[in-house]
Amino acid sequence: MNPNLLRVTQRIVERSQQTREAYLARIEQAKTATVHRSQLACGNLAHGFAACQPEDKASLKSMLRNNIAIITSYNDMLSAHQPYEHYPQIIRQALHSVNAVGQVAGGVPAMCDGVTQGQDGMELSLLSREVIAMSAAVGLSHNMFDGALFLGVCDKIVPGLAMAALSFGHLPAIFVPSGPMASGLPNKEKVRIRQLYAEGKVDRMALLESEAASYHAPGTCTFYGTANTNQMVVEFMGMQLPGSSFVHPDAPLREALTAAAARQVTRLTGNGNTWMPLGKMIDEKVVVNGIVALLAT
Repeated sequence: MNPNLLRVTQRIVERSQQTREAYLARIEQAKTATVHRSQLACGNLAHGFAACQPEDKASLKSMLRNNIAIITSYNDMLSAHQPYEHYPQIIRQALHSVNAVGQVAGGVPAMCDGVTQGQDGMELSLLSREVIAMSAAVGLSHNMFDGALFLGVCDKIVPGLAMAALSFGHLPAIFVPSGPMASGLPNKEKVRIRQLYAEGKVDRMALLESEAASYHAPGTCTFYGTANTNQMVVEFMGMQLPGSSFVHPDAPLREALTAAAARQVTRLTGNGNTWMPLGKMIDEKVVVNGIVALLAT
């Protein structure tokens, strides 16, 4: 391995030793010998599963089966997040197949800079990351869960969700992507139409049709921007299933990967022999690995 990389990594390890040890101690303190909901009073627990289907209620009463939190950033404004509309149902079905339960624990806001650039709404862009982190943490705070699945892909959303996931670092967590938009109008043609519009040779409707042909379907943007680089980082860091980032939203493999992520997170909970909480998995070396791998793409 590159000696400079080793040296930088070791320096990070040494500088973060005290805070890392304190963080790991919090994780150990939060760990339970059985499902987390067993710590709740009966009244708390009854509120927690009041709206569940009878079979899920029975599973949650048993104190033997995993309950997985679903944190979703679904909305219709973001092409990359619109596919998440039906993910909870796919996830629940996959969890049922391994005798587990899934609950949508909370939703977080998600905004697209492509919509707000040049508008007053852009002032909320970076702030939204903190709001997302806090919103996801509110959902997880019910302490009903043995693991979590995070549905989000774009910039601000992935970092915000990661902040929340690591705040509940005693839980295993997997990020679930929605996939990229299929290629649309080639960039050269889009640039040509923009130039013609700037010269007054085509009207606004022609420009709009060109832009709409470029960004034309569900999925992340068709260029290698931050929505897609975020996917690479979390995949390199082991927070997302290998190879899951760039499968189109409407491909059969996309649904299969979503179901696989749901089943996989149940294998990592404290109820088995392979407890792998996110906070222990993500250490200094993993962060450096994510940075190096991203720079290599």
